[in-house]
Amino acid sequence: MIMCCEEHMELAIDVYVDNHEKAPEIYPLPVDKYDGICEYCSRQAAYIVGN
Repeated sequence: MIMCCEEHMELAIDVYVDNHEKAPEIYPLPVDKYDGICEYCSRQAAYIVGN
């Protein structure tokens, strides 16, 4: 699973598809309940990309 901000969601999807050869599920992260950091920058993560 990849945590990412909105700006890097397309990159996370591409990386997931390249690694797993299937489309990922995308889950929004509630801002008030989770303090995840984007894996590609230092912004707060908005989505989890993965199955």
